[in-house]
Parts: sequence; C-alpha cells; structure tokens
Amino acid sequence: MHFHITINDVLNKDNTMLRILLIWLINATAVYATAHLLPGISIRNFGAAMIVALVLGLINTLLRPVLVFFSIPFIVLTLGLFMLVINALMLQLAAAFVEGFSVAGFWWAMLGSLCISLAAWLLETVFNV
Repeated sequence: MHFHITINDVLNKDNTMLRILLIWLINATAVYATAHLLPGISIRNFGAAMIVALVLGLINTLLRPVLVFFSIPFIVLTLGLFMLVINALMLQLAAAFVEGFSVAGFWWAMLGSLCISLAAWLLETVFNV
C-alpha cells in the first residue's frame, strides 16, 4: 500500500485540519525568515517561530478586532495606514508572551509585521493556500 499527501490533498475542503496546519507552518516560516532578515528582530529557533505564529494567530483572532473597532476614526483619517500601527503592536505583544522571540522597538515591529505579512502572502500564493 502506498500513501502520500500532496498540496492538493491539503487544500481540499475535506482536509480543514491539514489546511490549518499548512497555514500555521507558512506563518511560522514567515516569522523565522523575517527574524533572520531584520537585525531588530531575533528568534531562538524554528520551534519558537511555531509558537510565535500560534500566539499571533490567537492575538489577531481575539484582540485585533477590538482594536480595529475602537481605532476606526484613526484608520479612516489615515486612509488605513493606522492598521500598520495595530499590526506592529500585535507583533510586540507576541514578543512579550513568547520566550526566545524579541523585537527591539516599535519601528522594528512595524517593519517586521510588514515583512511577515509579505512573506506569508508570498508563500500562500506559491502553495495556493
């Protein structure tokens, strides 16, 4: 008997759990790559990147909608650029929770959140997630 899983199998609607795991792995890879690209962001190892991706996912699910709601006037006034501030704050919050992951300051967090978003988008495009 031969068994193997392809990307198409993962992306199949019936394999929701495998799809979630793939997105988690993509986000962890984006965090890990960003930490190695930017000197103001450091990470101990890929395991820490997996934890950061999980924490960022939880923060973005639970806290981000509240911050966006209360920031609507600023978001409208800045034509959406205030979302960059919210993303940077989310990354700094994740750094506060995860040992082995650090962000040197707000501007590094802003640049890091942009890089993580870009890398994750690129990987999701490549893997058609």
